[in-house]
Amino acid sequence: MRIDIITVLPELMKSPFEASIMKRSIAAGIVQVYFHNLRDYTSDNYKSIDDTQYGGGAGMVMKPDILGNAIDANIKDKKTKIIYLSPRGSLFNQQTAIDLSK
Repeated sequence: MRIDIITVLPELMKSPFEASIMKRSIAAGIVQVYFHNLRDYTSDNYKSIDDTQYGGGAGMVMKPDILGNAIDANIKDKKTKIIYLSPRGSLFNQQTAIDLSK
């Protein structure tokens, strides 16, 4: 199983995969984990990934084209499952895990 993680902080995300079950799975060759820095897919000199939100106000929003570029660059075949973590997404539960494992 191949897992690609696209994040702004790849160094921070590596630690959970260096212990316990994930560490053993990686060592046994069952799982391969690849970390991608989202800033590598930007086109400006500042490597910015966020923009001001439409209509103003406090906070920033992620530029969708950069995330799209990162996903497109890492899809190896058309059957690839993409799991996008979002607070608006559906709950990941055991049944979802079983469905995805098939």
